[in-house]
Amino acid sequence: MQDARQGSLYVRNIIFGIEDSLAATVGLLSGIAAEQVPHETILLTGFVYIFVEAFSMGIGSFLSEESAQEYEKKRTMTSKRAALGGLVMFLSCIVGGLVPILPYLLLPPEYTLAGSITLSLIALSILGLVHARVSKRRAWPRVVRMVALGGTAILVGVAVGKLFGIA
Repeated sequence: MQDARQGSLYVRNIIFGIEDSLAATVGLLSGIAAEQVPHETILLTGFVYIFVEAFSMGIGSFLSEESAQEYEKKRTMTSKRAALGGLVMFLSCIVGGLVPILPYLLLPPEYTLAGSITLSLIALSILGLVHARVSKRRAWPRVVRMVALGGTAILVGVAVGKLFGIA
């Protein structure tokens, strides 16, 4: 039972970390890029965001898991499990956040926005497939759900960028 709970913590942190960071980063970058800001600004914003989010999410995972364990056991504790869960979340957020920033590093500026969105939607599809396999569920509904929900962040980012943009 303990091994299953620990495994579920890691799976939860991997899926949550990658999806959250990927969707939030592509949404942020899309919102900024939609306003035609300099390429360097997009990269700086992306990297700052990825690492701040990863650190914050890792700490949040650690604190929430530690709190849940303390609630269950009715005593104060710090565990290796909570710390490892936080580290898994941190690393998952880094991986997820790097996906939408890759086109800004590798492609000419005129293709970066479309490349970032496309690569992110592909990554969300793959994450949906992995989620289906791990949870032993049908793939298609998990992929559609992951792309639809995660892809909504792109629309939100562009809409907010256009609404509050400087151009």
